[in-house]
Amino acid sequence: MSAQDHPLAMAMPRARCLHERCALETAITRMGRDIGTRLGDERALFLTVMNGGMFFAASLALAIGRDLEFDYVHATRYGDATVGRELRWLRHPQASLADRTVILADDILDEGYTLAGLRDYCLAEGARRVLVAVLCVKRHDRRVPGLEADFAGVEVPDRYVFGYGLDYFGQGRNLPAIYALPEGQT
Repeated sequence: MSAQDHPLAMAMPRARCLHERCALETAITRMGRDIGTRLGDERALFLTVMNGGMFFAASLALAIGRDLEFDYVHATRYGDATVGRELRWLRHPQASLADRTVILADDILDEGYTLAGLRDYCLAEGARRVLVAVLCVKRHDRRVPGLEADFAGVEVPDRYVFGYGLDYFGQGRNLPAIYALPEGQT
């Protein structure tokens, strides 16, 4: 098999571990406690953003310590800024969003176009409020104006990151830590 068949194996020797599993679990526990406090007795709709949010969302839901209703969304952004940053929906939520608090759980807040589109969709479907919970926030100034995470676990540098839900060319989502490649490398 060629290196093209195993891009993760070629990337790992260049990668640096940014956040070990223990640190991520500590951050998720803190986030869960904060979300539980914010919700009070309210039963929110917890929407996992697939595929990247899957690992983080499962741990976060357990850490919230409140009864939640669960569903998921699967949408991806395609193209670049010249084509409007449109979302291509693979699955809309099946649960009613009307008059609900919705928690969007995703792996990373980078530029935020996908999360902004998902948030706007939830509000258009009648959600009372949308809380954005992300495992990672990437440090840079290219974010969609007005989009911030309500709950964030850790910060990562403005580099290619992968692991704990984040993929490297479709691989490495199940790595138990978050890794970064050197600046300017993919």
